[in-house]
Amino acid sequence: MVFDRCTSVQLRYRFRVYPTAPQRQSLARAFGCARVIYNDCIAARQHARKEGLPYPTAAVLSKRLITDAKRTSARDWLAEVSAVVLQQALADADRAYRNFFASVQGRRRGPRIGPPRFKRRAAAQSIRFTRNAHFRVRDNGRLRLPKIGDVKVAWSRELPSEPSSVTLIKSSTGKYYASFVVTVDDDVDRLEPPADPQAESGIDLGLKDFAVLRGGRVIENPRFFARLERKLKKAHRELSRKAEGSANRAKARLRVAKVHEKIRDSRSDWMDKQIKAIVGENQALYVEGLNVKGLARGRAAKTVHDVAFGMFLTRLESKAHRAGRVFVRIDRFFPSTRLCSACGALTGPTGLPGLNVRTWVCECGAHHDRDANAEVNIRLEGRRLAVEQGLFAAGLAEN
Repeated sequence: MVFDRCTSVQLRYRFRVYPTAPQRQSLARAFGCARVIYNDCIAARQHARKEGLPYPTAAVLSKRLITDAKRTSARDWLAEVSAVVLQQALADADRAYRNFFASVQGRRRGPRIGPPRFKRRAAAQSIRFTRNAHFRVRDNGRLRLPKIGDVKVAWSRELPSEPSSVTLIKSSTGKYYASFVVTVDDDVDRLEPPADPQAESGIDLGLKDFAVLRGGRVIENPRFFARLERKLKKAHRELSRKAEGSANRAKARLRVAKVHEKIRDSRSDWMDKQIKAIVGENQALYVEGLNVKGLARGRAAKTVHDVAFGMFLTRLESKAHRAGRVFVRIDRFFPSTRLCSACGALTGPTGLPGLNVRTWVCECGAHHDRDANAEVNIRLEGRRLAVEQGLFAAGLAEN
């Protein structure tokens, strides 16, 4: 999701689509052609690097791998799909190389990424149509795609504006989706201020309880993966016993994919509902920055992946900004758990043994619940940072 703080924002709207059997065949052909173009681009650039030849540009590869290749007997089937699909596959490969070079040169944030690799034939696939493809939503609600036809769409809401592109996605369970990119005003999702204009909350994330909010309100950890882990293990065991390439193995793979899909969709739906409620009730939200990758390398890695802290924080920040709420991340090294919210002394439990201490008493005599105390400290520190950054009027900070 891309933000433009000045005027507009780009959003994605995804809907389930139901292509007919001939349309599924056309989509499969388009998926395959896009994968071939992507792999041809990588092969051409790898060859140029090994031979010490000039680096082939996107324009050169477009002419060689698409325009000229269509005239050959070995690649004449590329003409059976929309040229925009092939151009977008080439653009994806070119973007992957640019991201790789930017990462190597230190111009790209985040961990260093490796060079693009060949795409293998997989269950999950996608292709993209831009406005140049002249796709459109017809009056009867069907989505017209070039060289595919009018595809039935299960509309759950209206698009706020004319889409600039649409991505057709086939999931690992065989379901099809259309993901539209639309540009809207940046205040389209702005919410009315809460009933209490001074409402604010710190959010202390954890594994025992998913989150603790202001006033000791607890959001329990739903443990979606743990609930279906036994079923997933059974499905994996059945998959491991099937012969490679057999029809029974394909069925077993689908059963595994469906369990994963249920876990993912349940988590995503639950998370969106929690975020909507939190953002609607508070004018300001303060969270603690977490080293999610570091946490996922510890003993509790499985539980950390299950709670999906990174997904929650990303979606919460996105929703808060679009709703006109104040959102602040405090430093991950801020001692929110050890700090006494009454006197400010660092008298809380420390080290690995301290993780099992749920309540403690400060030298000043204050009794603290571990998570509730952390929420207070996160809220106070987040409020201080928000005032320094001028994110809201001082009236809220004085409360």
